[in-house]
Amino acid sequence: MNTTHDRRIRSFVRREGRLTAGQQRNLDELWPRYGLEMPTAPIDWDAEFGRTAPRTLEIGFGAGEVLADLAARHPEEDFIGIEVYLTGVGRLLGALEDAGATNARVFNLDAVEVLKAGFADDSLDNVLLYFPDPWPKKRHHKRRIVHPPFADEIARVLKPDGLWRLATDWANYAEHMREVLDAHEAFENVGDVGGFVSEPPRAGTRFEARGRRKGHEVFDMAYRRR
Repeated sequence: MNTTHDRRIRSFVRREGRLTAGQQRNLDELWPRYGLEMPTAPIDWDAEFGRTAPRTLEIGFGAGEVLADLAARHPEEDFIGIEVYLTGVGRLLGALEDAGATNARVFNLDAVEVLKAGFADDSLDNVLLYFPDPWPKKRHHKRRIVHPPFADEIARVLKPDGLWRLATDWANYAEHMREVLDAHEAFENVGDVGGFVSEPPRAGTRFEARGRRKGHEVFDMAYRRR
């Protein structure tokens, strides 16, 4: 991974909204149950969850709609989420409690740093990256999280035949993702229609709904780790 890129150019800018009383309660009461701090070594996920199970990581889970839905519908699998914004973390924690889900863990940290520090090679079955910040202005494209060194890191943590699913409502970013990942030797595009996924297996998100209200087309992609 390009550590110079990590130090100087981040894919996010912290612009926290105000926490609601409910979100603050969730953080105060539920973080000890679901939350994880920055690891100093790769985490033993079997020990963390108390079992061996298929494992999915969602990077930048936003308000947590997808992760909460997956954790509730698939109690036989384990789910990990990383999000830098506390408002989203607070929402997700509440949704996990409401669902009675015990199969999820959450980081409130920079995903690039957590991946490097906390995930061993071949430790994940799936990685999800839905609606990352598109940084639409050309001068900001360097901030986009999907770039070759980041793809290298995802390839490292995914098991062979593992899937990386992505979505964006910005056509230019979809083109960029395709350029990076179609050319990457570790990934095979498994989209069913012109390199895109026609029926993505995910819940809708507020970011997706906002994009559709603006008239944006949504692009879903899936790549298999060779």
